[in-house]
Amino acid sequence: MLVVGLIVVTALVVGAVSWHTGDLRATTLRTASEPAEVPAPPTGLPPSLAEVWSAPSPATDRPAVAGPSVVVGAGSAVRGLDPFSGEERWSYERDLPLCTVGAQWDRAVAVYRKSRNCSEVTSLEGDTGERGPQRNTDAEPGTSLLGDGTYLTATGRHITEVWGSNLVRTLQYGRVPALVNPDRQPRVDCEHRAFAAGEARLAVIERCAEDANERLTVLSARPEDNDEPEEDFSVPLDEADAALVATSDVFTVIATPSPPTLTVYDSEGLRTDHFPLPFTGEQFAESTSSVPLTTITDEHVFWHAGGSTAALSAEDGRLLWTMSETMGAGTSFAGVLLVPVPDGLAVLDPATGERLGDFPVDRGDHDGPIVMDSIGPILLEQRGDTLVALR
Repeated sequence: MLVVGLIVVTALVVGAVSWHTGDLRATTLRTASEPAEVPAPPTGLPPSLAEVWSAPSPATDRPAVAGPSVVVGAGSAVRGLDPFSGEERWSYERDLPLCTVGAQWDRAVAVYRKSRNCSEVTSLEGDTGERGPQRNTDAEPGTSLLGDGTYLTATGRHITEVWGSNLVRTLQYGRVPALVNPDRQPRVDCEHRAFAAGEARLAVIERCAEDANERLTVLSARPEDNDEPEEDFSVPLDEADAALVATSDVFTVIATPSPPTLTVYDSEGLRTDHFPLPFTGEQFAESTSSVPLTTITDEHVFWHAGGSTAALSAEDGRLLWTMSETMGAGTSFAGVLLVPVPDGLAVLDPATGERLGDFPVDRGDHDGPIVMDSIGPILLEQRGDTLVALR
């Protein structure tokens, strides 16, 4: 009896200590009382557009739509909002700072920083906020989440990872911590500078000591072994400071600054086409980032850089048209493309770029890039650290 009593007391003490010091105690989850439905897509354009709500969201770099909810992240909290009112449906908070928040598979994906890395990843169901798959990772501070509909990439300067819908890692590329088999990683001392994801492919522009300029590498998002990358191709570039625009299973498009040019590579890394871009090298350098500002549909890739929006064919990467003096790539809405411009939204024919009309939008003093999306009849604009809903 004495031994049994000691075991019970020990178990209670260990449990109490684990609860007091563990992650669970420092986590707050408030789920929705009932599931919500995804709003129906718009059947036509509204007569006008105006702001209906806004929310701080510095942890997102683009609107995050997870099922029927709009997801925002700030500080340590992730919130799922009603797209029509902006009211909170569910929330999830930890005693750790957020690195980034994205959306994929109708779920929110929150990445938290613990110690030196962005190592804590939690997925949350978009309709209720219930916890889904979780994982620990080696993602670096400054990571961005790139989804292609099937896989999700966590970018990093020295190590980049890809996850499936169960958050199991399918690819690890670069400087792997505690590398057991050095021969499995083709390049461990390169800096990853730009990324694009699409159709189970990951494209990376990297700077390596052995290359004069930079290198374009395209990888399978799901190789046979997650720690042994499978390259579609890897080719040195003739010019530094290139940007990635888009990648698929048949083409990869990059942009280079001197002079600004789009270059198309086929699936084997051969250059198949190139197109001049309507802005200066200085505009290019000021506006390009490690993750491209793109909107991708079944037929088009819309890309923003240098104060212009360019439309590419989703079939072969050809440049179709460009529009200058824009603030983002825009979003598809009711059969047209809505592109942010300084005084509102331009209504364009997505196939030709013809300007069909305009919506005035008051953005106050915001004059930076705008990343757009939509959910039902609600348009979303990520303006810096703030997410704004229009209707």
